[in-house]
Amino acid sequence: MSNYELMVIFTPVLSEEEYKAAQKKYETLVKENGGEVLHTNPWGLKSLAYPIAKKTTGLYWVLEYTASTSFNEKLKIQLLRDESVMRHMFTVLDKYAVEYNVKKRSGVHSVTEKAEA
Repeated sequence: MSNYELMVIFTPVLSEEEYKAAQKKYETLVKENGGEVLHTNPWGLKSLAYPIAKKTTGLYWVLEYTASTSFNEKLKIQLLRDESVMRHMFTVLDKYAVEYNVKKRSGVHSVTEKAEA
């Protein structure tokens, strides 16, 4: 089991209910395939760096989870089939990234963040 972070950009034409349903769909998919959802973070509507399919905004969502390596291929196929998904990106998290994310969620600041404040 490895740690992963998935960022998805959904089309901005989704209603709030459809946006939440799409998030729940992928969380359930992770759980059904033996994975564990560690954290989910809906960013909401954000501007895109460049237009995608003539759209300049998108609904961003970040999912942090643990799963087997083979599961990512199944998840990728589902994301590519979903018409509401404009873009997605998987990131493998090493132990330092996992530790950083846990500290960030709990509100503990790192040494460099304290120096900047």
